[in-house]
Amino acid sequence: MIDKDLNFDEIDLRILTSLQRNSALSQRDLAELVGLSQNACWRRLQRLQASGIIGNSRSEIDLDLLGFDLTVIVMIRTRHHSKEWADDFRSHVDRLPEVIDFYRIGGDWDYLIKVVTRGISGYDAFYQKLITNFDLATVTGFFAMEAIIRNRALDLSRMNR
Repeated sequence: MIDKDLNFDEIDLRILTSLQRNSALSQRDLAELVGLSQNACWRRLQRLQASGIIGNSRSEIDLDLLGFDLTVIVMIRTRHHSKEWADDFRSHVDRLPEVIDFYRIGGDWDYLIKVVTRGISGYDAFYQKLITNFDLATVTGFFAMEAIIRNRALDLSRMNR
C-alpha cells in the first residue's frame, strides 16, 4: 500500500513507472508522456525526490559486453546469528566488488547474494574472498545460464493502492 500521507495520484504513478523504464527522459519528454506541463512535472519530481521515493538514477550497462559474463546466485547458511557477527559479515560482503545484490532472507537459508564475475575463475576468486575469516555452514552457488527477465520496471499503475 502507498502511504496516503504522500498524496499520490495516477500521474505520480505514471511518472514513477516512466522513470523506471527510462531515467534519462528529459523533463519535457516526461511531462509530455504523463500529460503535464513541464513546470507541473518539475514540481512533482521535486516532491517525489524530497519524499525519498526517487533516489539516484543509474544507467543500465551491458555487463556481458564488458566481459562480466557469469551471474551467480549465492545462498548462504551460517551458524552465527548475533548482531555483531551479522554486522561484520555485512561489512565484509559490502567490500566485495562482485556483489550486486545482497539480502538477509528467511527460510532454510540466511543470506542471498547476487554476484557478477568474469567466468568461473572470477567466481572462484570471489568465493575465496567470501569465505576468508568467516565460518559459514553452507555456501551454494547457482549459475545463471540465461537472463529471461532482468531489471524489469515495476508497473506501479497496476499495483494495489
